[in-house]
Amino acid sequence: MVSLLRGAAFVTGAGSGIGQYTAFALARYGVKQIAIADINPVSLRSTLEQLKSRNANVEILPLELDVSSESSIDQAISTVVSQFGRLDYAINNAGIAGPAQASTDFRPSEWQKLLDVNLTGVWLCQRPELRQMMKQQPLHPDDVRQGRGVIVNVASMLGLVASSPNTPATAYTASKHGVLGLTKTDAVMYAPHGIRLNAICPGYVETPLLKAATQSGIMAKEIEKVPMGRLAKMEEIADSIVYLASPLSSYMTGSGLVVDGGYTCQ
Repeated sequence: MVSLLRGAAFVTGAGSGIGQYTAFALARYGVKQIAIADINPVSLRSTLEQLKSRNANVEILPLELDVSSESSIDQAISTVVSQFGRLDYAINNAGIAGPAQASTDFRPSEWQKLLDVNLTGVWLCQRPELRQMMKQQPLHPDDVRQGRGVIVNVASMLGLVASSPNTPATAYTASKHGVLGLTKTDAVMYAPHGIRLNAICPGYVETPLLKAATQSGIMAKEIEKVPMGRLAKMEEIADSIVYLASPLSSYMTGSGLVVDGGYTCQ
């Protein structure tokens, strides 16, 4: 496998799903130092063991992390930099789905919890990530395509369109629209410093939860709106994240890369 990536990476929500497969992909494409973070210690241990078995030459730093806690995040980034010396790729993936409800059915506490994780959590992660990247020199100072660092925020196709009445996701949709706005704004602010920020907007992905919902028939009407006729594989989303992190996308910043199988909200 060609080494597209070098340096140190940090992935939140790495205990399962897209975050876990992103950690696998980063190692597969050349990253030799990976910090994996998750709020669930059991899931984190599973990712750690699988990464070790697949990549004996990769240095792995497991971190139990609550992305809604500023002090927890600041400590995590400090630990990453202390062990690895720098931070080249930050993948802010941690998120929750929340209740499938319309606005009139949401309780304020449910709304706030989801935004605390999905939107404020991304912002809290970006702050120390950006501060560290601002301090460090590019890995290859003479290569214009190599900057000081790259941040990829995991949004959703629901950061661009409304959720379907079949599967209402009011707070989730609002949070992912916010992630795109945050990404675009900070991309403009930090581009002159050699830091790129992009978001990825996955469609329906074959996570264990969504796969079960599909098999039960709950998602049938939504899958009909996907011209490719299937859920995305987690590897497909992880590979797209690697693309955004790599020099292959070196002239992209402030973008939302849509990976949704051609989904139409009609």
